[in-house]
Amino acid sequence: MSLQKINPASMGGEPAAYSNGILSEGRTLYIAGQIGIDASGAASPDFATQCRQAWANIESILAEAGMGIENITKTTIFLIDRADYATFADVRKTVLKGHKPASTLVYVSGLVKPEWKVEIEAIAVK
Repeated sequence: MSLQKINPASMGGEPAAYSNGILSEGRTLYIAGQIGIDASGAASPDFATQCRQAWANIESILAEAGMGIENITKTTIFLIDRADYATFADVRKTVLKGHKPASTLVYVSGLVKPEWKVEIEAIAVK
């Protein structure tokens, strides 16, 4: 089986313990949960900004694998505050531009760091 690590330099390169994405057989891309941090590791305290950054990270991983938003087939979203759903939905609508992949959204009690408010996983297919 052919597996290629996808870790865009624009996101700070390869994380220590995992890959941002794994491209399997040059066709299916599994994207690790992306949070709202930039390449320097900074997270805005603003929820909408974190959402946009998480999606931007996903777009960088997709681009590195020769794909775009339209290639996403499945997303899983983790939110820590139900009050943030409407904002998340607005940002997602803007990013996906009418594309409607299969999706799961769950509320969790927290993410790895308390300042992280959203995490998005995705699967994409060429």
